[in-house]
Amino acid sequence: MSEFTATERTKVKRHPERANYDRELVHGILDQAFVCSVGFVVDGQPYVVPTNYVRDGERLLLHGSIASRLMKTLASGAPFCLSVTLLDGIVFSPTATGHSVNYRSVVVLGTAEKIENAQDKLEAMRKFVEYVIRGRWKTVRPPSENELKATMVLAVPLVEVSAKTRTGFAIDADKEYETGAWTGVLPFAWTAGAPIADPRAKSAIPVPANIQNYKRPQ
Repeated sequence: MSEFTATERTKVKRHPERANYDRELVHGILDQAFVCSVGFVVDGQPYVVPTNYVRDGERLLLHGSIASRLMKTLASGAPFCLSVTLLDGIVFSPTATGHSVNYRSVVVLGTAEKIENAQDKLEAMRKFVEYVIRGRWKTVRPPSENELKATMVLAVPLVEVSAKTRTGFAIDADKEYETGAWTGVLPFAWTAGAPIADPRAKSAIPVPANIQNYKRPQ
C-alpha cells in the first residue's frame, strides 16, 4: 500500500490539510531524523523520553539498557506514542500570534515487541551503527556477548502512523501587512560541523570520508 490507513487515533484533526499518510513521505522523514520522543505512562505518571532509533523497513528499532524504565515499560506491551519532528524554518508574521514554523513530523502509535534472539539483536545493533553513519560497523569492535545481554532491542511496527507538515509563509489577512515588520521565512537545516578528533586516538588516523562529508539521510 502506498499510504498508511488513517485510524480514529491517527487522523489529524487540527489543520487536517497538513496531514499526510503517504508511506514514502513518512519513510523520508524518519530516515532523515535522528532522535524521537517516546511518550508512555507508568503508574499513572506520563513520561516523554528522547531516544534514537533506526527504520528497518516497516518497523522502527529502539535499543537501550535492560534497566531502562522506557525499555522495560515498552517491552511489557504498554501502549506508547512516538514522535519525530524536523524543523525546516521559522515563519515571521506581521502579527504576534501569526508566527509559526515550517516543519515535517511523524507520529507513531502502538506497542513494541522485544527481540530476544542474539543474532537478531546483533543485526539490529549493526543497523543502528550504520544508520548513524554508513560504513562505520566494519571499522569498530562489535558488541560483546555481555554488552548484548545488557542491551534490550525493541521492534515497533509502522501501522498506526500519520505525518503532518507545514510549508510557506504566514497566513495573516492582507491588511495585516501594512505594518513595518519584516515578514518571511528563515530556513533551517541540520548540517554537520568540522570533525573534532578524540585526543586519545592515534593522531595518524585521518578523518574518514564518510565522516568528513557527513550528511543526512545516510
